[in-house]
Amino acid sequence: MTRLTTIHGSAVSLPIDNLDTDQIMPKQFLRIIDKAGLADGLLYDLRFDERGAPRVDCVLNQSAYANARILIGGANFGCGSSREHAVWGLQQYGFQAVIAPSFAEIFYSNAMNNRLLLVQLKRDAIDALTYEVSETPGISISLDLERQTVTSASGRQYAYPIGARHKRMVIEGMDTIDLTLDSLAAIEAFERLHFGRHPWAQVM
Repeated sequence: MTRLTTIHGSAVSLPIDNLDTDQIMPKQFLRIIDKAGLADGLLYDLRFDERGAPRVDCVLNQSAYANARILIGGANFGCGSSREHAVWGLQQYGFQAVIAPSFAEIFYSNAMNNRLLLVQLKRDAIDALTYEVSETPGISISLDLERQTVTSASGRQYAYPIGARHKRMVIEGMDTIDLTLDSLAAIEAFERLHFGRHPWAQVM
């Protein structure tokens, strides 16, 4: 898979704390047996009213943000149930990264396992980015995955933390199975050593 070292594109801000996966991907869109069509269900109740008409006050329905690749969210983003469909829906909608003050743990793992980059920044940095993208709709933000930095349109730069394993997964496009297979030689060497010392423990 192609290495992903930078993400550059317009951003949209949805500053809602505790935005859970039930809101990100409502239950009625979980009936499919594959990943297709989830973009239609993304944040459905925020984007559409009870008649299915687009809500004019929803930022995601504004043309200036139609091609946004980066979502700026609130604290505890992705809390609630563990549905992986929430991650798939965000990606199908066009988002490659979510920037927020904090993320729910299961959502974080699901996102990184699917190559959706999650960037955690302090609240003041989030507020500054939100102000910029709201004041000038359509402006771009740049994410350097190797240097772990976010650069705003005004040139402000913010460093973000990420574990070495998750960083590699996103850059190289690896999931947890890929990581395990990448260590197969070491695993097999351990097995030979272990069962050589404890032959009675080997299952025949």
